[in-house]
Amino acid sequence: MRPSAQTLLLTASALICFAANSILCRLALAAHEIDPAAFTAIRLISGAVVLAIIAFLRPKSPMVPFSHSLARAWISAFLLFAYAAAFSSAYLGLNAASGALILFGAVQVTMIAASILTGQRPDVAQWFGLVLAFGGLVYLVAPSLNSPPLDRALLMAIAGIAWGLYSLRAKGVADPASATANNFLRAAPLGILLALATLTNIHSNASGVIWAVMSGAITSGLGYVMWYAAVPSLGSTRAAIVQLLVPIVAAAGGVLLLGEPLNPRLAVAAALTLSGVALALRIISFKWRFPRITLIE
Repeated sequence: MRPSAQTLLLTASALICFAANSILCRLALAAHEIDPAAFTAIRLISGAVVLAIIAFLRPKSPMVPFSHSLARAWISAFLLFAYAAAFSSAYLGLNAASGALILFGAVQVTMIAASILTGQRPDVAQWFGLVLAFGGLVYLVAPSLNSPPLDRALLMAIAGIAWGLYSLRAKGVADPASATANNFLRAAPLGILLALATLTNIHSNASGVIWAVMSGAITSGLGYVMWYAAVPSLGSTRAAIVQLLVPIVAAAGGVLLLGEPLNPRLAVAAALTLSGVALALRIISFKWRFPRITLIE
């Protein structure tokens, strides 16, 4: 079934929001208008407020009580916090395009690897796609004049792994928007604790706070709500396809809004990583028939 105009609009808006997270964080941190810990705390707090309001205003989908699956909820909240904290710190040394590509690649590789570890039997094409995607990320961060700082790249990979695990835990949740609101509400105090732990390094100005609030309230809070509203109509395959656009949108935004260069190394890494993910997700199909891999029991 062809997606409706409303679904397409929601999808496009959500993808722009996800890409804008990278641009807003880079915009704030590159100019040293705020420190990573403060950015993380403000982002989580503002996201929690917006998502809580939205969940409260939805009479048919009330928020899940705090006591529901408490241990599971706090694990999800910690993964959300780990993603946000590593994401902010990574952008001290990455441009928007590189950061988005590493984040996206790490998320997808994590989720694909998890499906393999839980018993799914990939065929040769899927194995090749996973290796290709991972190889693209390795090529991007391999030492060279154009490679991003390795420590920041590793932080962004950690952010991607945390987000991938968070997404896996969210599968099967009856009301993902309300669950996300609860997770943000639990993650916000962790962000505050991080800011307090690095109090001597805390600094911010009005612009930095504004970028952090926008990242939490709009491009995170509203972005997730729009995405969750669009995914049921998109279907899993279409959703996987359109997610490939996020690093491309972030790269375009970085070039147009931040004046960041788009070097050949990044272009090659993006082509390898996105093609590998598409292949592993079976978005790209071939006429050749690959034998399935059978593990010896």
